[in-house]
Amino acid sequence: MEDTPEPLLGIGEFARRSRLSLKALRLYDRLGLLPPDRVDAGTGYRFYRNDQVARARLIVLLRRLDMPLAEVAGVLAAGDGPAGADRLADYWASVERRIAVQRELAVYLRIRLSGGEGSRGMHRIEQREVPEQTVLSEQRHIRVGELPEWIPAASGRLQAVADAHGGVHAAPFVVLHGEVSEDSDGPVEVCVPIDPSLAALAGRSAAVRVEPAHRELYARLTRAQIEYPQILGAYDAVYQAVAERGLEAAGPAREVYFGHVATAPPAEPVLRRGGAGAVRPGGLSPAAGSRWPGTCP
Repeated sequence: MEDTPEPLLGIGEFARRSRLSLKALRLYDRLGLLPPDRVDAGTGYRFYRNDQVARARLIVLLRRLDMPLAEVAGVLAAGDGPAGADRLADYWASVERRIAVQRELAVYLRIRLSGGEGSRGMHRIEQREVPEQTVLSEQRHIRVGELPEWIPAASGRLQAVADAHGGVHAAPFVVLHGEVSEDSDGPVEVCVPIDPSLAALAGRSAAVRVEPAHRELYARLTRAQIEYPQILGAYDAVYQAVAERGLEAAGPAREVYFGHVATAPPAEPVLRRGGAGAVRPGGLSPAAGSRWPGTCP
């Protein structure tokens, strides 16, 4: 005796049981998240199995976590069990990291909007003379959330080229040619100084340019101070110092890395943060070497 096939649910009944709208069901079908069991060839009407309700309800719950549909697809593809649970755990960990950053940013903005001087008083502003440097360079349009992965990766690529051509000759640095945030993408440039006499050889494997000599105003930051958004306070402090000294910005902001960021203790200085260059009124032009990057390691 053959088993009687389980009756299929029309899209209306399936929507009621799954608590999904018809619009959502059509979208999830189109994206491959929840395809119907059968589509009538003549009417295009969708039919679902009753056991698909559980998958639909899982999608509903995942979306309540504000999980993007692409990530929902990843969790569904991983399936029930440890793989799916791990995928969900990874997503939620990323959400908690984002919320932690946003919480710190809200605190920073509250202090700033209330006229607080906390960020200015935390940083001692210094200046230094920087000689002309020949650097290996990699540049990219990138948003703030991508910086923690891209900067080390680009630095590693350039360092490998430098090591093959006499090594790194000074502290690597990052130049922020434009605003870098959730809405703006720079561009950002990673620079690794090398021996100028080896520029031609190194140039076969990476872009090479000359960084002009200049003066910098900068704040020296510890490992604990370089996290976003805390690092924004260093920029504010430097640019405030630029204004107080009667200077004008004449170049992009930068970060100079002279310590091991990943392994340094929280209180150890690892970075000089410098903003755009500045020229004293009536002084030398930026091309003559009077640039003052605002923040640098």
